[in-house]
Amino acid sequence: MKSYLKLAAVVTLLFTFVSSPAVRNAHAEDGDYSFKVHNTTKDKITKLLASEDGKDYGSFDVGKKGIAPDETVTLNWDKKTDKNGCEWFIKAVFADGSETPAKKFDFCEDDLELEF
Repeated sequence: MKSYLKLAAVVTLLFTFVSSPAVRNAHAEDGDYSFKVHNTTKDKITKLLASEDGKDYGSFDVGKKGIAPDETVTLNWDKKTDKNGCEWFIKAVFADGSETPAKKFDFCEDDLELEF
């Protein structure tokens, strides 16, 4: 039961991500933390999976059109996640269902750009 509650909390936090067309620093003037995702592959990214502990992953939507090959998008953390840790494991999921190995990123880093 405890595991399900933890997973539900992670999933809830991840669904608070919001796409943003404006490029910002890691801590913008409006208090939002943002980061860039650059798709360096030949396949469209349809979602990202994230986990603080590297074990329980939650997914969030990167938009209906996804992230096209060679496209860079900016995503923002919701203010509700401000008290979470900086380091997260992230995986990219592609249109064919395959996913990358997890990579650890420090979301407190200025001008963070995730590359898959």
